[in-house]
Amino acid sequence: MRALSRRGMLGLGAGAAAVSLAGCGGLTGSDDSRQADGSGGDSAQGGAKPKPTARPIGDGSTSHTGKQPHQPSAPEPLEPGQTPPQFVVFSWDGAGEVGNGLFPRFLDLAKEHGASMTFFLSGLYLLPESKKRLYNPPNNPRGASDIGYLTDDHVKATLKNVHRAWLEGHEIGTHFNGHFCGESHGSVKNWTPRQWRSEIDQAKAFVKEWRTNTGWTDLPSLPFDYDKELVGGRTPCLLGQDNLLPTARELGWRYDASSPGGLQVWPTKRQGIWDLPLQQIPFPGRGFEVLSMDYNMLANQSLATTKAPAHNYPGWRKQSAQAYIQGFKRSYETNRAPLFIGNHFEQWNGGIYMDAVEESFKHIAREKEKGADVRLVSFRQFTDWLDAQRPEVLEKLRTLGVGQQPAGGWREFTGRTSTPGADPSRNAA
Repeated sequence: MRALSRRGMLGLGAGAAAVSLAGCGGLTGSDDSRQADGSGGDSAQGGAKPKPTARPIGDGSTSHTGKQPHQPSAPEPLEPGQTPPQFVVFSWDGAGEVGNGLFPRFLDLAKEHGASMTFFLSGLYLLPESKKRLYNPPNNPRGASDIGYLTDDHVKATLKNVHRAWLEGHEIGTHFNGHFCGESHGSVKNWTPRQWRSEIDQAKAFVKEWRTNTGWTDLPSLPFDYDKELVGGRTPCLLGQDNLLPTARELGWRYDASSPGGLQVWPTKRQGIWDLPLQQIPFPGRGFEVLSMDYNMLANQSLATTKAPAHNYPGWRKQSAQAYIQGFKRSYETNRAPLFIGNHFEQWNGGIYMDAVEESFKHIAREKEKGADVRLVSFRQFTDWLDAQRPEVLEKLRTLGVGQQPAGGWREFTGRTSTPGADPSRNAA
């Protein structure tokens, strides 16, 4: 496919679309009291909360600031006969801010509706291009990267928004570094578990040592310990998961969001790691489904061209928004499988995919605000909920196919959780 500019593909990654196209893929927190599922969070007692005292880690690029604000209360197991919540995870690959305002735009949107998201940060977005030879990518020349490097101003903007995101309750995962895709020897598709370990160690180091690498002393440290914060990621182009998983498990990761072509069903574990894939969702007006990511909308609408004729934009924008909305509706009205949506901070085809994400997000948030048990959460928060459930309940939920309603209704379905032949060990790490 044609190459995309560095500013047009922040952490670009996508899986196979229905037409078999593979894709290339504020410095203080909010003071409002809320939690990710919209049911309230840590509230201040006796006035405003004191600001956390930061204890520097290493060179001061990151710091200990205490418990992350705006987190849900501890999850509880489903009661017999209880309907599962409808979880929706909006996630962002790359998570770099390049002056187009998209990172703060969606932080503002999430804050307005009491939602949490996951930002898969590319480590190179905190490394100045002048220091690019610090990056030694597996099977590629030192300093190489298929997504390029950000300007110093954009590195600073990314730091600012990552800082804000964590304080407002969002998760900071990883999209690794150089985004090497395709079939070549250097592709992440061909990396060994040991090479994935090198890539992860470097991605973490660029976050934990940005102050040393940039020489900037006038910016605040990131308010989290990345060794503890990082519990999952998404690989470039959804490639290489098989060899990543042994390393992820060794590092204590809890989930991976790299599977291509998943379905709207309840997830399982692979090699002890929760497998949380992008999913096939309805594609209005077409006889096939599309993967739940902006690139796959693009691939099917304009064959990966990012600047198609503008007269197409209104129809494509509506089609993309409705794909997400119909995916949500299908799960909510049937098996309540979680919905996973992945995107990039991009402006392809006039920015229609960002508008589509916002429209669908607002639609889902309105359902929550009308009283539906809808929870707009991060992958980490959803994983917390999964780990709190009884294995036999999750096993029963997995018997529901795409768009399948529980026989007899939820009260009867989850009231009887013994499934013949069920293997509770599938839930074990």
